[in-house]
Amino acid sequence: VQLQASGGGLVQPGGSLRLSCAASGFTLDYYTIGWFRQAPGKEREGVSCISSSDGTTLYADSVKGRFTISRDNAKNTVYLQMNSLKPEDTAVYYCAVRGDYRPLDFANFGFWGHGTLVTVSS
Repeated sequence: VQLQASGGGLVQPGGSLRLSCAASGFTLDYYTIGWFRQAPGKEREGVSCISSSDGTTLYADSVKGRFTISRDNAKNTVYLQMNSLKPEDTAVYYCAVRGDYRPLDFANFGFWGHGTLVTVSS
């Protein structure tokens, strides 16, 4: 049973990346999935999350309009499309799950995958 984040890398400011969070050993169908990030010397912060029941999404103010979260239940995978990347988006990105309930927020995520490093630099 694990979550595996992938898709990170080095990208120039203004560029794009798509992160993937693949689950194995369990289905994501019944969970809220969240993306978080932790930059060097900073606390981990919530980036985006998506509900399983109705697809409702939530974004941190810092990424609204630039990032899009989506899920493909058939592939048991959640994606984070990141556009117009900025140097301040540089961080290790993690995905995590929690139960699917309201309010939709970044609290109480209890199962974490290994992260993927995103570096935005010229």
